[in-house]
Amino acid sequence: MTTITTRTVAYPADNLTMIGHLALPAGAGRRPAVLIGPEGVGLSDVERRRAEALAELGYVAFAFDLHGGRYLGYPDDMLARCMPLLADPDRLRGIGHAALDVLRAEPRADPDRTAVVGYGTGGAVALELGRDGVDLRAIGTVNALTTGRPGEAGRIRCPVWAGVGSEDPIMPPAQRDAFTAEMEAAGVDWRLVVYGGALHAFHHPPVDHTVRPGVGYHARHAQRAWRDVVALLAECLPVTD
Repeated sequence: MTTITTRTVAYPADNLTMIGHLALPAGAGRRPAVLIGPEGVGLSDVERRRAEALAELGYVAFAFDLHGGRYLGYPDDMLARCMPLLADPDRLRGIGHAALDVLRAEPRADPDRTAVVGYGTGGAVALELGRDGVDLRAIGTVNALTTGRPGEAGRIRCPVWAGVGSEDPIMPPAQRDAFTAEMEAAGVDWRLVVYGGALHAFHHPPVDHTVRPGVGYHARHAQRAWRDVVALLAECLPVTD
């Protein structure tokens, strides 16, 4: 295990003070950078650990905030905050750009070699950055088969990888079809992995609060999805000395 360093970063976005988690790999040189977006409940130790795991692999990683330092464990609170966000691509992009600015301003990060990996609402942010024409090397999403405004997917300039549970009621087959049709029509280099028997947020370890129906952890597929994310980064954003 390599030695990494971490720090908390406060920054403005969506009229809030966001609190993100930055993880830096060992060494002193510039490294490729990965932005990590959380599920709709908000930034937690799950995403912080993912940032640190990527730093162990040699990436500069920044797990961004969605809710101004809050974790919305009650489904009603989460929906009240996230549904208006998901209906407003410009707000999602604003949140993404603010976090990306933090990441790219880090001296250890190579601003020309950046990827975004997002889960749920954080994945919607990742896709909207792509639709906004941001120069990225890869976009990875789990549980985030959101569709954009007509034609804007044509501005995506990198491969897109998406993962979803086959039994996810929030991302049902019709949503998968709409997403893949959008990607195909735009000529995007896209991949979709459907994890058999998995529910929504199957990647997220069990929590000690109420969750929405159709949400559940699947340990085996969680490990597979993480390996798929790492493989995407290794392909599109390799770490080189």
